[in-house]
Amino acid sequence: MSSCAARPMVGAVVLTMNDRPDEFPRAVASLLAQEGIDLDVIVVGNGCQPEQVPDGVRTVALPENAGIPEGRNAGAAGVGGDYLFFFDNDAHLPDTDTLARLVSEFRRDSQLAYVQPRISDPATGVTLRRWVPRLRASDPARPGVVTVMAEGAVMIRRDAYDRAGGWPGHFFLFHEGVELAWRLWDLGCTGRYVPDIVVHHPATDPARHDTFYRLNARNRVWVARRNLPFSLVPLNLATWCLITLWRIRDRQALRVTLAGFREGLAGAHGPRTSMSWRTVIRLTRAGRPPIF
Repeated sequence: MSSCAARPMVGAVVLTMNDRPDEFPRAVASLLAQEGIDLDVIVVGNGCQPEQVPDGVRTVALPENAGIPEGRNAGAAGVGGDYLFFFDNDAHLPDTDTLARLVSEFRRDSQLAYVQPRISDPATGVTLRRWVPRLRASDPARPGVVTVMAEGAVMIRRDAYDRAGGWPGHFFLFHEGVELAWRLWDLGCTGRYVPDIVVHHPATDPARHDTFYRLNARNRVWVARRNLPFSLVPLNLATWCLITLWRIRDRQALRVTLAGFREGLAGAHGPRTSMSWRTVIRLTRAGRPPIF
């Protein structure tokens, strides 16, 4: 067999709304510059026909903005490869061997379902706490097994992604990474954070989205109701409420958050597939009990 035939295939998914004319071309160019792998890139226009797309890169145009997780699902359905790489369109890969190094992590561990690199701001080098997929996030350079993921730059084993059912498309935005990670763990898989592999992404505030507080609260409820054993759902949500009341000082933001919480309790969370108690124990041993 030739060395070319033995190269791993990675399917890369990038979303666009044609609103980042500088960042988007840089993101795609950094993907196309990757070495040591075969690459299949697809750009999904979320409610638009993608623009600024290089020759040879396929596109999918969704008729309306279906949200980030459903847009990623649409892209994943259109690419090949044993590995899927989901990539924000304002990020970029500073090195040409980034994807090959991520693939190598999978080849060392057959149980590994997803690998997350360290995400850092290109100007400051700062890695935000929300980008570190564990509870003790003060040291972003510490590697190890993780039970959640930062969705904007993550590689997932294709067969595990398919068995888990992909991203929860109706979430639209926020917490889809927790949902998918929990489902992958419930399949008997694990995740790994590899901070010596770096991806650049501007350090933005998720609260810049006008739907942040509502969807953040609603989807947190949905994740618990869809995935946890019944007895853990109230513990998870009570913990989240206490932390939220402690963190949020703005009254308007708190009102919107509570409205989103009530919306989540009202239903529409979709099919429920409770994780096993064995998975609860595995997550706890890995450092993150699923009540947090």
